Amino acid sequence: MKQFCLNKRQKIIQKKAIRILSMKLIITLILSSIAFIFFSSIVQAEIKKPNIVFILSDDHRWNHMGFMDHPWIQTPNMDRMAKEGMVFNNAFCTTSLCSPSRASFVTGQYAHKHGVKNNITPWNNKNVTVLELLKKGGYKTAFIGKWHMPGHFPKLRGVDRFISFTAKTGQGQYFDCPLIIDGVETQRKGKYIGEDLTDFAIEFINKEKDNPFCLYLAHKAPHGPFKPPPELKDFYEDKNIDHLPKWAHRYAGMCDGEIYGGVLWNAEAQYKRYCSLITSLDQQVGRVIDELDRLGIAENTIVIYSTDNGFFFGDKGHFDKRWAYEASLRIPFIVKYPAGIKDPGNQSEKMVLNVDLAPTLLDLAGISVPDYMDGKSILPIIEGQSVTLRDNFHYEFFKDFPPYTVPGIDAVRTGEFLYIEYNESRMKPELYNILKDPENINNLMETPEGAKVLPGLEIQLEEYKRRKSHG
Repeated sequence: MKQFCLNKRQKIIQKKAIRILSMKLIITLILSSIAFIFFSSIVQAEIKKPNIVFILSDDHRWNHMGFMDHPWIQTPNMDRMAKEGMVFNNAFCTTSLCSPSRASFVTGQYAHKHGVKNNITPWNNKNVTVLELLKKGGYKTAFIGKWHMPGHFPKLRGVDRFISFTAKTGQGQYFDCPLIIDGVETQRKGKYIGEDLTDFAIEFINKEKDNPFCLYLAHKAPHGPFKPPPELKDFYEDKNIDHLPKWAHRYAGMCDGEIYGGVLWNAEAQYKRYCSLITSLDQQVGRVIDELDRLGIAENTIVIYSTDNGFFFGDKGHFDKRWAYEASLRIPFIVKYPAGIKDPGNQSEKMVLNVDLAPTLLDLAGISVPDYMDGKSILPIIEGQSVTLRDNFHYEFFKDFPPYTVPGIDAVRTGEFLYIEYNESRMKPELYNILKDPENINNLMETPEGAKVLPGLEIQLEEYKRRKSHG
């Protein structure tokens, strides 16, 4: 009987011990789960995909910013981006014309591949944009501003907010420009287009601030006709233009067969208004940057500023763009990314192109870059890695429509030389040493220096043309 009672008591003790162990195990599991959720949320917060803001202007000459030592232009917000971010001094477009270059930015492809060869060949809706790929990768997306590609107004896939315009054949107008807002045309009486587009951009940022988002903001400025807001119309009236090429005299727009209405009558006055437009554009850039700061999301937001092509103001007697010379090829390219740039204020001499934008944004978002893209991600350079993406590139230009007298062009640009061939034209090839002759004045064809480098450049260009012919 005594043994029976002992066994019974032992069993009760064992059951209590099991219950205690079970409770401890349950508590441990609960605490572990809470800890897992807590630390997972911290990790997820730490690896949250960066927000993206890309600001694209139109015809912004590459060295027309305060930090580029322009004698008097005021661009405090671009200067701030340069100081807090990274400037790419050797950035170029692959076709210096609005529609082809814009299509190259958004697709990561050359004009011969995406098909928008000039300002009259239509956009193919089968083209895949970087916004579509980012949307699939979990981003909220918006395209706000100047689309300006020929053909019917596109139905962009993967875009949550699409605001653009068709006025003036897609060029838009600075005052009272009607906008197509998510498919609905809306009058904008009393609005100045730069401020209006930025208002919508800031609204989108506020709405999506808690999500990874990509904002593609495409301004009209400083494209002609040069009409800055009233308060800036005469902002630079008392400035001189002695820093411009000698050909940029008052009636230079009538020279050398150049017909460009923006500067036909008074190049000096038009140039000053052009600079006023850049200052107006800079104000809108500042509004976006300030809003990111105010919302507390600037650290994890990359802001990239660039333009579709450069611009001539008397260089070699030219105005506008199109020709394969430096003032037309080169573009500003500034990156501000506090979380990713380890050496703010650095200026990179690496060669980057407009087709590099799309691969870079995908790389930032952790999305694989499709093989059909021609560009390369510049993210390693942004993050401070010592890499070289290329040491030369192919420039292509397809014959445009009258009144422009520019023939088709293929060119190869290296770090030192620019070699140009003209298609279906009696114009002879040209060769320039960029380092010694940045204004492209002294043609080295038929010179001993040219003879040394020409064979290699011809071979390289022929290879580029072969790839072009095969799409």
